[in-house]
Amino acid sequence: MKPTIEKIAIIGAGALGAAYGSILYEMDPKSVCFIASGGRYVRLQRDGVVVNGKRHAIAVVRPEEAVPVDLLLVAVKHYHLDQAIAEMKSAVGPRTTILSVMNGIDSEERIGAAYGMDKIIYGLTLGIDAVRVGNAIDYKNQGRILFGEERNTELTARVQRIRDLFDRAGIACEVPPDMIRSLWFKYMINVGANQASAVLGANYGTLRTSPEARGLMDAAMGEVVAIAQAMGVELSERDIGEWYKVLESLNPSGKTSMLQDVEAGRKTEVEMLAGTVIELGKRRGIPTPVNQRLFDELKRIVGSSE
Repeated sequence: MKPTIEKIAIIGAGALGAAYGSILYEMDPKSVCFIASGGRYVRLQRDGVVVNGKRHAIAVVRPEEAVPVDLLLVAVKHYHLDQAIAEMKSAVGPRTTILSVMNGIDSEERIGAAYGMDKIIYGLTLGIDAVRVGNAIDYKNQGRILFGEERNTELTARVQRIRDLFDRAGIACEVPPDMIRSLWFKYMINVGANQASAVLGANYGTLRTSPEARGLMDAAMGEVVAIAQAMGVELSERDIGEWYKVLESLNPSGKTSMLQDVEAGRKTEVEMLAGTVIELGKRRGIPTPVNQRLFDELKRIVGSSE
């Protein structure tokens, strides 16, 4: 009988961390905790998180109080990752597996550089339409977590353990054969949808119906496809069509995380999105004028908050 995952810690209590934390809490309140410091620790300890109208008093521990867990879920913004890597140290033990559901294509390598790639499971979320206001998160479509080893021709024991946990908790999940391709697919979506929505002030419904939004998304995602292909990743123009199938499933009044950040005056992940595309394009000799325009426009929109 393979061991089961009993103890989970989550670092990052935004939309994703709170949504998945609440589901795990519903499965077993003692199974999950947040790791947080400073004012975030105080707020989570005092207020908990409210998900779809229900308050969840998920346990909170300070970084220095954390103990090794079976699964560490990383759900912070890209610009908070270095801090998170430092703060998760006490939660990482000999049997800990680390699963990042962050946007982007490099969080696994950055975490692995600190704790060893043997600790890392690749992951991403697809299709969740969570909206956060303060400590309140609402979603209609849970979407699913895609996770696994770099290649999944057959399931390793740790992948099976995580899938068993998600099945017990009711977290929809999938183990793709090629996680690197899946990460680039999600990255392509974020580069197109998140940035277009933030620049145009467009919710998911507008992204579906606006020719301007679709044209901007297509062009931005096309630059990602060109870079991915130059790097040996099996991404193609057909994958842009697959994104529109996902978009059809999302709540029309829902908003991307970047649009929510812009509207709330929070820092955005534009450096990780357009900024990375521009940098990779320069290295590969691939023009990225659309992402350059999105980068400049988003910097203008957010102004001093960046």
